[in-house]
Amino acid sequence: MTAVAHDLWRPSSGCDDDCLPAAGEVPTVPVARRVLRLVAAAGMLVAGVGLVLLLPVLPTRERQAAVRGWARATTRAFGVRLVIRGRLPRRRAMLVANHVSWLDILAVLAVAPTRMVAKREIRSWPVVGLLAAAAGTVFVDRSRPMALPNTVGRVADALRAGRSVAVFPEGTTWCSGDGAADCRPGGGFRPATFQAAIDAGSPVVPLRLAYRCDATGSGTTATAFLGADTLLRSVARVVAAREIVVSVTIAAALHPARDADRRLLARAAESAVHLLPASDAATRTRLRAVPTVTPAVPVPTPVAGRELDLAA
Repeated sequence: MTAVAHDLWRPSSGCDDDCLPAAGEVPTVPVARRVLRLVAAAGMLVAGVGLVLLLPVLPTRERQAAVRGWARATTRAFGVRLVIRGRLPRRRAMLVANHVSWLDILAVLAVAPTRMVAKREIRSWPVVGLLAAAAGTVFVDRSRPMALPNTVGRVADALRAGRSVAVFPEGTTWCSGDGAADCRPGGGFRPATFQAAIDAGSPVVPLRLAYRCDATGSGTTATAFLGADTLLRSVARVVAAREIVVSVTIAAALHPARDADRRLLARAAESAVHLLPASDAATRTRLRAVPTVTPAVPVPTPVAGRELDLAA
């Protein structure tokens, strides 16, 4: 992996194609089944266009149920099974998660139909961009660092209005593989958007996203979208894989004080995401929310590559 200069505004990780599974490492399904998955996924994306037209006229609860149902069905259409551990708070919150794949967006929406924070380029993606805009996504223009305070203000306004917001504060995808600490984006969780939660008096709920292959009984990077990977190649790898599972682990909510330090809040959320065991649901459900944020365990800050940037 080649080290590159660390850019606070355009974070990157140390991942490259070597982080992806080798040929034959992940069991695959027959070609006919891959085609069926692609057809089903395409159908769900088309259905998403109809959903875009329907959402504005639906009551809030029905709108949320429709988005959640669509996201779960689309995830399944790609051949990926969703497992949710833990429970979200009833009130609105800022959800923060690690970032591995384009599937992360579907996984988060399947748990909670939130507004997303995403890079501006996604607005131009076919179908997906239309859906993102209709869902009230807050788009970030990374070419204009001076616009960041306005983005933070929009997130805070959404939280004050009772809307949950989801952020991928690592700012880029990475493999999240076992023993891949050197791949983690330099700088860890970006603290900027955490200021929105402090300003709005909103809890922060860390989510841990983990991908595994049940056919092998171990974690997998088959779903990762990184390095020189193309979206087409990534999608093809996902629909070909057998028994892929994405687990969304909901950690205890962090309740920052009004004068909380956003950097400490970011470190606490990052520790919750990366240090909690992915399968220890029983322990997590016994966790209790804390009234203030305290310094978290130090997190390594590695170096860089090229990945999909989705959030500030």
